[in-house]
Amino acid sequence: MAQKVKLQKILSGCGVASRRRAEEFIAAGRVTVNGVRATIGDRADPEQDRILFDGRPVAPRAAPVYLMLHKPRGYVTTLHDEKGRRCVADLVRGVPARVYPVGRLDRESEGLLLLTNDGEFANAMIHPSHHVPKTYRVTVRPGVTEEQLGSLSGGMMIDGRKTAPAHVRILEEQPGRVVLQIVLHEGRNREIRRMCEQLGLETARLKRTAFGPLKLGMLPPGRWRMLTGDEVAALKAAAGVR
Repeated sequence: MAQKVKLQKILSGCGVASRRRAEEFIAAGRVTVNGVRATIGDRADPEQDRILFDGRPVAPRAAPVYLMLHKPRGYVTTLHDEKGRRCVADLVRGVPARVYPVGRLDRESEGLLLLTNDGEFANAMIHPSHHVPKTYRVTVRPGVTEEQLGSLSGGMMIDGRKTAPAHVRILEEQPGRVVLQIVLHEGRNREIRRMCEQLGLETARLKRTAFGPLKLGMLPPGRWRMLTGDEVAALKAAAGVR
């Protein structure tokens, strides 16, 4: 008899979502095993059990697909939005596989967003233990003091927990605005915006320019391209996985 596997691992391996996201789907009641609503901690045999996600059978994983999208402002990082807002899924309709975002960029942020159908890869890219750096170009108003730069760099308390140290430097400075480069090694929700808000800074623009060794480059807003084998290998190396 085949050994049963954690349900979130099966969903991730089949390209449904990352393990973390799959756990959210299970908790929300969107997954059933042999007609029974699944719960966190359930295991299943993908060869013998009938596993459904949103009423559709979970199929074996297709060939892995990795791409980068230049997400424009005004799009939410999801495949479907109940409020009818524009989704990044609308921008990747031509992709020959069902892919999902790796991590998030909030609606008003822009820049490099990875999408894939490889759940293990997605988990490696976003899990805090792998420390894959993300680089952002951030325009703030009205200006930045040395003390504020020190707070951004050294870590700040958000929701009762201190953020990891970040690398911060000034790229451009003009009256009433400063452009910063901020490199984060964790991916907490709206982290940069919340840190700036605590310091009394307005985040006028936030753009992710690099994800690990992968740079956005000249890819136009709203466009996507497949990653090369070398780029995928470099990202995995940055996460310390094969």
